[in-house]
Amino acid sequence: MKKSASQQARGGEPPAEAHEELVWLLGQPHLADYLEFVRDKVIGGSAQDPRALADEWRSANDHYHALEVDEAGIADSAECLPLPKALNPLAKALGRYPYYRDTYDTLPTEIRMVELSKLIASQSSVSPGFSGELKAKLGRQPTDEDLFRFCLPTERPPPPAQARRVGSNRWLFTSESTDFRLHRTQLLDPMKIVELATFGPASHVLAFPVGFGSNFLSVVKSDNRLLLQNGYHRAYTLLAAGFTHAPAVVQTVTRKDELAVAANEEVVANAAFYFLSARPPLLRDYLDPKIGKRLKVRRMVTSIEIEVKTRVSTDYPA
Repeated sequence: MKKSASQQARGGEPPAEAHEELVWLLGQPHLADYLEFVRDKVIGGSAQDPRALADEWRSANDHYHALEVDEAGIADSAECLPLPKALNPLAKALGRYPYYRDTYDTLPTEIRMVELSKLIASQSSVSPGFSGELKAKLGRQPTDEDLFRFCLPTERPPPPAQARRVGSNRWLFTSESTDFRLHRTQLLDPMKIVELATFGPASHVLAFPVGFGSNFLSVVKSDNRLLLQNGYHRAYTLLAAGFTHAPAVVQTVTRKDELAVAANEEVVANAAFYFLSARPPLLRDYLDPKIGKRLKVRRMVTSIEIEVKTRVSTDYPA
């Protein structure tokens, strides 16, 4: 078989697989998830010994058990402090920002300085590489205003995204950003859409907006506990750089029905684990080598596929 130019350049080896590094929190639910992730996502993972992986996870789980004794109740002491007065004008301006109003339109919110190391973590991994890119953007000596805009940005270039048609009524949208998502479906006035191509007068337009979230560093507050909901990489970046507190949107919940509005499905399904256990996983754990396992994984892509099905019928009304 004839070798490709890239294989010839590499001495006959196939091109290296695109990859990135993740820090995975070992020792927390669930072992089966970790084994499956290593097998399917980690480069060379299918060749790793499941027994050795389970032993590694068990060791981290034992470490967590020790932390439950030594640091029992630590999550209840997370500081949630007022903003410096000089940042209040920025907070007021953020409250008027459309993305902020649309994202936090249900529950009470405040902008507070939260203690990073004691934030409860429900996300299994972070990307140190992406964190390094964020640290470079933050700079070496950021001011309080720089820190506010880093955590609660209103002006940022969106990550790259692609769209292509994959069928007569199917479209595929992709991005390397994990923040890529489908927004609320909307019924629009065709007269307000520029360059709308139709073969006759249009009465309605059904839109499926695809894009990104508001991307604010945000936490969910229940009693004295603070759970990191969004902005993991920025929080990890700041903590690794030595920052102790950061400005964040704080949503306060007082019952499980409110938690279902503010948090993701994993948190809602395991609310007692995060908000009642003696020592839940914390942001600081990513920096603990006994818990934070570095893995080389295939570069992930977020995909959104939209398929439109239509049915037209003509009949006499009932």
